[in-house]
Amino acid sequence: MATVTRSSAAQRQDPRRWWALAALVASMLVLGFDMTILNVALPTMAGQLDAGTGEQQWMADAYVVVFAALMLPAGLLGDRFGRRRMLITGLGIFLVGSLIGTLVDSVELVVVARAVMGMGGALVMPLALAVLPALFAPGERTKAIGIVSAASALGAPLGPIVGGWLLDHFWWGSIFLINVPMVAIGITACVFLLPETTDPSAPKVDIASTALTAAGLGALIYAIIEAPVRGWGDPLILGMFGGAAALIAALVLRERQLPRPMLDMALLRNRGFLLNTIAATLVMFVLSGLMFVLPQYLQAVLGHDAFGTGLRMLPLMGGLIIAARGAEPVVRRFGARAAISAGLVVLAFAAILGSRTTVDSGYGFTALWLSIAGTGFGFAIVPAMDSALGALPVERAGSGTGLLMTVRQVGSAVGIALLGSLLSSVYVDRLDTGKLPDEAADAAGESVVAAHMIGERLGVQRLIDSADEAYIDGMVTVLLVSGIAALVTALLVAALLPKANPEPPDDTDMAQQTEDARQ
Repeated sequence: MATVTRSSAAQRQDPRRWWALAALVASMLVLGFDMTILNVALPTMAGQLDAGTGEQQWMADAYVVVFAALMLPAGLLGDRFGRRRMLITGLGIFLVGSLIGTLVDSVELVVVARAVMGMGGALVMPLALAVLPALFAPGERTKAIGIVSAASALGAPLGPIVGGWLLDHFWWGSIFLINVPMVAIGITACVFLLPETTDPSAPKVDIASTALTAAGLGALIYAIIEAPVRGWGDPLILGMFGGAAALIAALVLRERQLPRPMLDMALLRNRGFLLNTIAATLVMFVLSGLMFVLPQYLQAVLGHDAFGTGLRMLPLMGGLIIAARGAEPVVRRFGARAAISAGLVVLAFAAILGSRTTVDSGYGFTALWLSIAGTGFGFAIVPAMDSALGALPVERAGSGTGLLMTVRQVGSAVGIALLGSLLSSVYVDRLDTGKLPDEAADAAGESVVAAHMIGERLGVQRLIDSADEAYIDGMVTVLLVSGIAALVTALLVAALLPKANPEPPDDTDMAQQTEDARQ
């Protein structure tokens, strides 16, 4: 015991751990940068590629579905073959996907490019977090997670701003090309700054389980996205839902029978890990839905260009960065359960406040609830991630973090699919196409961007006004559902999450002093 304590103390005194964190920050910047660039580019791409709401959802979800499906095997690959090696490999695959995105000219090929990028991201995200328990003791880990989260958040506001400028001056493929220097920085930082960590005893990657995960998630997301178009009672949709349930059930049964499962069910029996993972997942569900509906509102309804849209999303990111930095002292003073619950309540309040948006609200009101939403998100996600990671044995960090990030990314994918489909359903139901020809009316129902283009081409201002009102009605519905989901999650966390004693400011130093006294 004494040896472990002294070793941990020495590790905490090693300044290279902060340089290693810099490598992880560079890697996370790449992912945060790209995710929000796409969000702000979707309205522009919808107009140039003639993409409806469903196709836009696939451009966003192709990345997330592949990301989630490969997260578990990615964590295991890092455990077995080296987390730094697999992290660099992931950045290289992400680079290939970005290069593909710069060369394509159709929705289908954009989806392919996004899927390849999802393969790379699946290696980068869990392994960037998996090394934190080995690098930092509990007293510093919350701060390290906050820095990594802030890095992802910093990439998020830079994405819309830089992406908006690129879209205003170049073709939409430039939003993928800009990833190249970012990935190069991340790879260089990992090569020179990040130490190698492995767990050779980790189970092997199971191809069958990986295939079941990908097929099950793909069927689920397909059904949710296509249901508003085909109808929720359509035989194909019902069949896809049934197939998704069967595939995921088969995955669970297979993993329970394997002597060395890829999906470690034992971790899910850890109450703290399970509930913190659920909390982080539901927070991502809400945030991903907000990030999908906001750019179209800012661009199509309020009339801002892509660059202006990026600037106007800064309040959300600003609140997130402030909360990520402030989470550590709050957790230390009040405990993780109180911090997560309070963050979720703030997030719920922001979403419900945002549901009061009208056509005449303007941007000032939007900036207000966006900043509140970012603050709530930051105070909820950082303690939840830290508590979940703290429940993992260091030697199982890769596979355990892979499970955590898989479930969290499923929340993101379902959030985009479900809330995007809800938005689409309300929009189509409320849109008044009047006496437009059937072809024009169908096209206007695809998205608010398409409705604006048709209204301007035909000189029908009534269609544009109706599209704005219908879109806001859909956005308000999404915000209400998001607020209710956040509030229910806050109540569940407060009632069920094990209460941990608030961490004293210098607990690690006190532990070392006690050990020295024993010696």
